[in-house]
Amino acid sequence: MAIYHFISLSCIINVDMKKSLSKLKKINLRDIWPHEALDFTKWLAEEENLDLLSNEIGISLKLIGTEVSIGNFNLDILAEEENTGRKIIIENQLEPTNHDHLGKIITYAAGKDAKVILWIVRDAREEHRQAIEWLNNHTDNEIGFFLIKIEAFQIDNSPPAPKFELICKPNEWAKITKTNLSNSPVSRTKLQQLDFWESFRDYVRSKDSAINLRTPSPKHWYDVSIGTSAAHIALTVNTKNNLMACELYINKDKDFYKYLQERIKAIESELNESPRLVDAKIASAIRLQKKTNGIFATDELKNNFKWLYEKTILFKKVFPKYINEFKSYKSKN
Repeated sequence: MAIYHFISLSCIINVDMKKSLSKLKKINLRDIWPHEALDFTKWLAEEENLDLLSNEIGISLKLIGTEVSIGNFNLDILAEEENTGRKIIIENQLEPTNHDHLGKIITYAAGKDAKVILWIVRDAREEHRQAIEWLNNHTDNEIGFFLIKIEAFQIDNSPPAPKFELICKPNEWAKITKTNLSNSPVSRTKLQQLDFWESFRDYVRSKDSAINLRTPSPKHWYDVSIGTSAAHIALTVNTKNNLMACELYINKDKDFYKYLQERIKAIESELNESPRLVDAKIASAIRLQKKTNGIFATDELKNNFKWLYEKTILFKKVFPKYINEFKSYKSKN
């Protein structure tokens, strides 16, 4: 009797589960954004949508302008990388790729001396995918071309949800090796940095799938979004002094830094330790750091990853409240 009851209950559950499932429907992009410049570019230029794109490509994007004039043409979006100031161009095409836009992205990159080139398209033709791969393989490690597909989906009558898909991107390992710099101590360090951050990302994913980490780069820092372009979490490693740090990096906004500085006692209590306040000419930071026996030492990696992960979670818990309070405070003053 108990077995029969279990089987019957299982059937009911299975039927209910089938009833609750919906189909994912692909939406025509022109139904959402009829005009590239007036609709899609305007949408993409909003901070939250640039953050979506940032998370996909692993580069923190900060808007400079839209429809930027370059000779007789207009570049859709000009942006920069938040912590380096590298110029980034974004060319949108809600159609299949064509030769005209391939020429435009090269022209725009030259006109703005851009280091990162993003080509967002509805569909990528094979010959243009190969062209982007060729450009990545024949330019130095300072320049990167990204070919990105944009799609939109809907479940029943839900609002459309955009989805970016990377078709082509720079291969950091290949670029560094190709430049024949790996024989120098600096380049060996860069290779170690890239390996460290890739392993750190794998470690975090095994612990917490909710954190959306960006594509690692061969640098001594690794940025993690905190939901605003005013600041982000920066994880850093100093191999010379064997120091790791987790900081809230504030680019240019001295008013926000002062706001946090005035509330540092409360922040210290929430962090459960005293952070170091860093106020440089342009950027500012609130930093926690730790000495380690070796940044890249095999027997220290797990502990290093653990500390960086735990501080990232802590910062994501503590600082959004202050960010939102500051936005409200600024709107009233």
